[in-house]
Amino acid sequence: MIVLITGVSSSPGYKTAISLANRYEVIGAYNEHPINIPGVTTVKANVTRDYARLINDYRPDVVIHMAAIGNVDQCEEQLELCYEINVVASRNLLTTAYRSGSAIYYLSTDYVFDGERGMYTEDDPPRPINYYGLTKLLAEEVARTLGGSIVRVAWIYGTGPGRQNFGRTVAEKLMRGEEVTAIIDQWSSPTLNIIIGEAFEKLISMKFTGILHVVGPRLSRFEFAKAIAKYFGLNESLVKPIRLSDVKYKAKRPRDSSLSNKRAMELLGIPLNDIGYALSIFKKEIEMEKHT
Repeated sequence: MIVLITGVSSSPGYKTAISLANRYEVIGAYNEHPINIPGVTTVKANVTRDYARLINDYRPDVVIHMAAIGNVDQCEEQLELCYEINVVASRNLLTTAYRSGSAIYYLSTDYVFDGERGMYTEDDPPRPINYYGLTKLLAEEVARTLGGSIVRVAWIYGTGPGRQNFGRTVAEKLMRGEEVTAIIDQWSSPTLNIIIGEAFEKLISMKFTGILHVVGPRLSRFEFAKAIAKYFGLNESLVKPIRLSDVKYKAKRPRDSSLSNKRAMELLGIPLNDIGYALSIFKKEIEMEKHT
């Protein structure tokens, strides 16, 4: 079986490629950041132009579409570019994949919700409050219309390539004895990237269809940072609380975009709500990086 992953140089793309490489022939497409992954064929491709070539050259049985502009503030400032990549390119790629008979999986986000109450289930109606969330929802609708599956994640953290993430920043600063500021009144569901890869391995093998929230437990950024300090054996007093209103974001953030992972835990058998399980893996990976 051939699996094509777009955005393979992103944090979840990289970990998913590693997870799948032992079972499938994996093709990983990247745009700006070349990457070498053992057992994975990586190819440079711009999803806005090269989608037909990707599908026609490799004829994948499964397409996992992760490529996107994920910088929420950038999307708010560069509306046309965000729409072109997150919506138009997604529509073209997924439509081509559908016509070739590929199974479709689309990686989406907690930011499709407004954050007014939190713990959203897969059956709750989305209502994004920023442009990034809107473009991800529009792409979700494309995937759903084509019979594809949607995997929502949130606050991705972990080791590997891709944009610097909050969890890694916290761990590295605390290990250097530096203070960390973390928001006390914004909640979501921090998700370790390697667990996303593990989930995709299981979802493909069971031929899952539908929407699934593959996320960790509900935590504020402050609670998450304190948990990292605790499980890494670092100084928790270095974590300093701030409020969401103290941060001058360009795009509005949902106050509580946490997602219910009940369905995913029952289906996948992964202890998603156990932050200690995820942070123990994260700590080992950080330590391995330090010694390589």
